[in-house]
Amino acid sequence: MHQLQSNAHEIVTLGKSPNLSGDPATRRREALVKEFSVFSNLSPAGFREVVSSATDKELLRRQTIFIEGDPIRQVLLLTSGCVKITQLGQNGAEVILRLNGPGELVGTLGVSASANHLVTARTTQTSTALVWDAAVFESVCDRFPILRRNTERILSQRLHELEERFREISTQKVAPRLSHQLIRLLNQLGRRVNGSAEIGLSREELAQLTGTTLFTVSRLLCQWEKLGIISTRRESVLVCDLPALTALSQDE
Repeated sequence: MHQLQSNAHEIVTLGKSPNLSGDPATRRREALVKEFSVFSNLSPAGFREVVSSATDKELLRRQTIFIEGDPIRQVLLLTSGCVKITQLGQNGAEVILRLNGPGELVGTLGVSASANHLVTARTTQTSTALVWDAAVFESVCDRFPILRRNTERILSQRLHELEERFREISTQKVAPRLSHQLIRLLNQLGRRVNGSAEIGLSREELAQLTGTTLFTVSRLLCQWEKLGIISTRRESVLVCDLPALTALSQDE
């Protein structure tokens, strides 16, 4: 059964990137990703070499990229869209550990390519990515140590975020916890829609991220919608009054 699942979530390949950056398509792609933090302080020649060693991928909405226990085969850099990273509890309940947006790496970083994934990765919307074979990514990290240092820094930032969220779950009531999470998501994944900032997540996903129940999240969002702070849709939340949402996050 597990093998059938693994075969079912193969990623659509759009084609191997050319080694040269002379054609317009490659130049556009390089312009799109060159400001991503994983490439910080990488020389122009090194940047071109690293990017040209990847392939372009298109991911469908709610497509499984890998599941917990799969062997590590690839490292992805999102160029658009969103991927949620989850684990299953002993009771089978899904917990969202984090969300990855454009410019973020998806995969088990800092672990041997011969190891297995400890989490499941699935898109929440149609997405695109650069994808390296795990052995190729390890090779370019060896060739360009700054790339490895950048990935280590990214891991450190993710650990800090997890620590912050754990502290909030342990010490805060649900309302400030949920508002904190919405503000984080705005900075990470928010997009402008008719003068508001939209977060493309369902109430159930927000409950998983916040460590609370769907009922509690729905009740709070309804209260905040009546106050004009947010507006809800079926699978998204629009933030209409960021100062008011920020004030909620500061209530203990």
